[in-house]
Amino acid sequence: MNRIDETFLQLKTKHRAALMPYLPLGYPTLDVSAQLIHAVADAGADLIELGVPFSDPLADGPVIQRATHVALQNGMTLTKCLAMVRAARSAGVTIPLTLMGYYNPILRFGIGAFARAVKEVGADGLIVPDLPPEEAGTLDAACRAHDLDLIFLAAPTSPASRIQKIAQATRGFLYLVSVVGVTGAREQIAADLAEFVARVRAATSKPVCVGFGIANAESAKRVAQIADGVIVGSALVAQIGDAANAVTAAQKFVDDLRAAVER
Repeated sequence: MNRIDETFLQLKTKHRAALMPYLPLGYPTLDVSAQLIHAVADAGADLIELGVPFSDPLADGPVIQRATHVALQNGMTLTKCLAMVRAARSAGVTIPLTLMGYYNPILRFGIGAFARAVKEVGADGLIVPDLPPEEAGTLDAACRAHDLDLIFLAAPTSPASRIQKIAQATRGFLYLVSVVGVTGAREQIAADLAEFVARVRAATSKPVCVGFGIANAESAKRVAQIADGVIVGSALVAQIGDAANAVTAAQKFVDDLRAAVER
């Protein structure tokens, strides 16, 4: 049992959903990005999803695409991402950290070497949105060997048989994509989200976390009432990008999200 499993067990006893902000590593600058990990943790995040920049982020909308582009221009690499996680752990960040990245850089790094490095720097899991369970055998085995959770995504269009397969494969939690499309804040959460969550809960006892489209504290509150975790990406990244002081803006936004989730 790693930090992710322990966190969800603890939150279950408190009858509260987990808050999981997303931060693209290397954005808006490398130095500020490192500060943001601490700021978001201190503001009340239960877990943090750390985005590894990639030149073709097919699951991401314009806000995160732009942040990824800036991070790459800043010189962010997979090796530097790992170093940033190590530095965060060394500086006292104790909550679960999950790396979200696309498969090509992992393959180039070397699957076994990458899983070992992720464990060594102190991360707890991986989300690879362009890697379906059928193609994940090698990475899954490497993650299991190093006690890392490999987390899979399910979409609203996934039929029952597909949800069952994803639920069996995922570890740590199951990531539900709340909308059909790419990442990005929406004015309202999907009308059929509760039904989608119920369908997935019927297939698994693992924690069910919802991401894509959560725009503000009010929508986070609504998702927290039906899911085990609330993942907020584009809305937070937009706050960081628009702010004169990215760290202060992130702290305030995550603090508001945490208060909403607790209500």
